[in-house]
Amino acid sequence: MKLLLAAATIALTLSLPAIGQDHAAMAGMAPSDNPATMAYEEANMQMHADMAIEFSGDADVDFIKSMIPHHQGAVAMAKIVLEHGADPEVKALAEAVIAAQESEIAWMQAWLAKKGL
Repeated sequence: MKLLLAAATIALTLSLPAIGQDHAAMAGMAPSDNPATMAYEEANMQMHADMAIEFSGDADVDFIKSMIPHHQGAVAMAKIVLEHGADPEVKALAEAVIAAQESEIAWMQAWLAKKGL
């Protein structure tokens, strides 16, 4: 299972530059030169690395332990759009995402602590 997750993560990571290429071309720079793209790639790789947990067999625990880094990745991405984005509606959404995800992260961490994990 870990091998399958690693393979999927690698495939997704390798496809990211190609996915963003058209948008970066419109901005006049290659994806690798775009600070926002570089930040998104780093946040995505960190999130996927952190989501590769050692599964316990407890569906509830494994869900919570996987969702914390997933939510942290959403917060990181929202912060990137706040720094690099231009659309006020997208920035408002990013602010809402940060507030909601940080609240849920705190709840999940408290749930794990209550379980002694």
